[in-house]
Amino acid sequence: MMDNYIFELDENVTRTPVSYKNRYGITLAADLYRPKEFDENRQYPALVIGPPYSGVKEQGPGIYAQQMAKRGFVALAFDPSYNGYSGGEPRHSSSPDIFVEDFSAGVDFLGTRPFIDRERIGGIGLCGSGGFVLSAAQVDRRIKAVVTSALVDISKLAAYGPTGDLTGEARAAMLDALAEQRYADFLNPVPVLGPRGAAIGFDDDTEPVWREFGTFYSTPRGYHPNSITQFTATSDLAFANFALLSHLDWISPRPILLIAGEQAFSRRVSEDVYQAASEPKELLLVPAANHVDLYDRTDLIPFDKVEQFFTKHLA
Repeated sequence: MMDNYIFELDENVTRTPVSYKNRYGITLAADLYRPKEFDENRQYPALVIGPPYSGVKEQGPGIYAQQMAKRGFVALAFDPSYNGYSGGEPRHSSSPDIFVEDFSAGVDFLGTRPFIDRERIGGIGLCGSGGFVLSAAQVDRRIKAVVTSALVDISKLAAYGPTGDLTGEARAAMLDALAEQRYADFLNPVPVLGPRGAAIGFDDDTEPVWREFGTFYSTPRGYHPNSITQFTATSDLAFANFALLSHLDWISPRPILLIAGEQAFSRRVSEDVYQAASEPKELLLVPAANHVDLYDRTDLIPFDKVEQFFTKHLA
């Protein structure tokens, strides 16, 4: 198995491959990051960390997990079901329920390790996983504190489109096309994938958001062979039909920290969730940062703030 990590392993951290099953019986592949001076006889606070929608553990989640392990936490970075090195067929499927479940399965794993204090488990979600970890925390009260970075709500994206104006006839046409695609997928062994989310060849004329994703996923900066930025086309039907964040107030009194790039196209999502969520909550805008900067730019990602947040709320 090639690793293709987009970052170097820090000498002050250990990384161990692990696997475990979610409640659907799908085997999840993950990496467990621990401080170098890890003591098996202690109980540590822990974090479960999910990737951007279509990302994998060797990218942003590993960077976040490593940084938090350096700060004394045990951190679990995982590949979502059907993707990366995790199990599940057909490949590159996605599901609002199962992607949310994958966070709770991470809590199951962490909370059954003797060196983890199960009362001190938090979650971090990057991009689309920000929506999944918030959704998990709505009902899984074992998640004691939540951080999202570059939050995107995939259910709202599927229902209303990238610009938020998909309504009426346009939505009906999209739903009809995907319904027809279900017939085609039923008759073929491999479902059709939707459009690629990150341009492979891009230039100044490429639509800005897709160009931004391309600068990460389609260049050596963030490239990983398991991260193709595509899902089965009909996956969008499930997300359009099932809202992820309809019970945000259920998370309170557990705290939320929403981190967004000041220049990010997704900034509005974090601002909207901040308005909808109950206290305690914080919104932190990172100056000069765009959306994908919060995937890997360790000079911009406010890890000191994340450390302070979890140190306080997982005390």
